[in-house]
Parts: sequence; structure tokens; C-alpha cells
Amino acid sequence: MDFVLLGTGAGVPAKARNVTSIALQLLEERGTVWLFDCGEATQHQILKTAVKPRKVEKIFITHLHGDHIFGLPGFLSSRSFQGGVDKLTVYGPQGIDSFIKTSLQVSGTHLKYPLEIIEIEEGTVFEDEQFTVTAKSLDHGIYSIGYRIVEKDRPGSLLVDRLRSEGVKPGPLFKALKNGQTVCLDDGRVINGKDYISAPHKGRIITILGDTRMCSNALILAESADYLVHEATFSAEESEMASAYYHSTTVQAAETALKAGAKHLILTHISSRYTPEDAERLKEESKAIFANTIMGEDLMAIKVPLYSEESGS
Repeated sequence: MDFVLLGTGAGVPAKARNVTSIALQLLEERGTVWLFDCGEATQHQILKTAVKPRKVEKIFITHLHGDHIFGLPGFLSSRSFQGGVDKLTVYGPQGIDSFIKTSLQVSGTHLKYPLEIIEIEEGTVFEDEQFTVTAKSLDHGIYSIGYRIVEKDRPGSLLVDRLRSEGVKPGPLFKALKNGQTVCLDDGRVINGKDYISAPHKGRIITILGDTRMCSNALILAESADYLVHEATFSAEESEMASAYYHSTTVQAAETALKAGAKHLILTHISSRYTPEDAERLKEESKAIFANTIMGEDLMAIKVPLYSEESGS
């Protein structure tokens, strides 16, 4: 599981930052990619990365401001020409269905894959045996959504080293033991696979918020998240402007991460008023409150490790 930040800017494209889009690559988990927002020129940004459009399985839209959706028609169209034949589902607020269908109809675009559009409100918007995705409304000028992606706990790993130390040779027996079966060894010993499986791997939690002022739902969505992606449109001294435009500052994003007990914070949606030289200052404003702050930059890739990888065990 890893993030690829395709666009980290706010409002309009800037030289160093395109407008908002995030790819959450779930290649090991399910062989697919989920996009969160699809601002103008997202498909151009994808060309600079290893993200494959045909692998995009779901697109989650936070709200209908142009810097979050104007890249959708182009991406959906191009996916047909890039080997995309599998179904793609778009989730978003009321109005996303009309926007997409009108864009495709007026441009005479015909897709080669099934497209499902689901207009959502608060609650569970997707669940299968691997993930649950829930949505809550935020505090923005128009209806804006935050998403909480919870990975369900994974089965434990086979304790291979222990088996080998006890004289069990690799082969078909390992598969049976991994499945929790009881097997009889050549020397007559009977062992239960359940005794040779580690504890389950705790699932990871990712929170990706749309544009918002500080609000209680942001805290609920971000509770104990491994990674919180939070907009930081304005610097700390621009709190009044942030409030007036229904956005957050670097400090407010950090305060949300701290109060929610998140482990890491990724700042994104940075206003074009700030130059690349300002990025370090903005990051330090947040780090003064929340140490594990990452300043998002376009095309940055961030690996989300398993708990066992983080602890080194």
C-alpha cells in the first residue's frame, strides 16, 4: 500500500504543484489503484509515475469544486485507450453523476468499460472482505466529504523458521499448515497448523479529507489513523482568511492530527500564493505541533508499511 501524490495544489495549477489528486496503490492487497479526486491534468501527472490508469478500480470524489473534478472526463476517456476494460466505480456527492454523464455525452465519448457512478452521503460507502470505506461531511463552502479507509486485519503468517527448526521441510505441508489444518509428519508427529501461525496483522487506517475548516467530523474520521491527508491551504498567520474561505491552515491541520491521535500527517492542497521556497516554513509550522508531518509534493510516493514492518518484527 502506498500513496502517490499526483497533485498537491489548491484552486489553480502552479509551476510546482498541480491541482488535487491522490492515488492509493493497493497492488499487493488487490492489484488495483484507488484515486481520490481528479483535478485538471491528473492524467498528465500519472504519465510521470508508475500508476497505470487501467488499474484504477475506484475514484472517490470529495467535492465538486473544479480543482477536484475537472480532470475526470479526460481520465475516464483516456482509460479506454490505455487497456482499461474492467469496471470502474466513481463515488461522490450529489451532482457527480450529472457532471460525468454530461461531459461524456456532449463530447461524444464512448467508454470500453463499465462505468458505475454512485452518489453518496454519510455512512459506509464501500465494504468487502478487505476494506471498509466510510464517509462524513466536512465544513466547506459546498458539500465536502472526508473518507476513512479501514483495512481489515490480515491473517497471520506461517512461522517458517520455527517449522524448519523442528525438522519440517518446505512443501505441500506448509500450505496445509498455513490453512490451519492438522497434518501428520513422516516421523509420526501430528501438528496443528494453528500452532504455527503468527498473530493477525492489524489492518491499517487511512484518512483522506476534502477541503474543510476544522470540524468534529474530521476528528472522527482521523481517529487513530496511520496516515491523515489534510488540506493546509493557508499558513498559520492566515487563519482568518482560511476561515472565511472554508479552509484550514498548517497549524489547524496539525491540531486535528494531534487531537485525533493520528500517527502521520500529510499536508496537501497548498495555495498557489506560496512558492516552493515557502514549503519548508509551512511544514515547520505544522511540525511545531505535530512532529510526524510530511509536506506533500507533486509525484511524491509514500509507502504505508504493515505494522510488523514498522516495528521491525
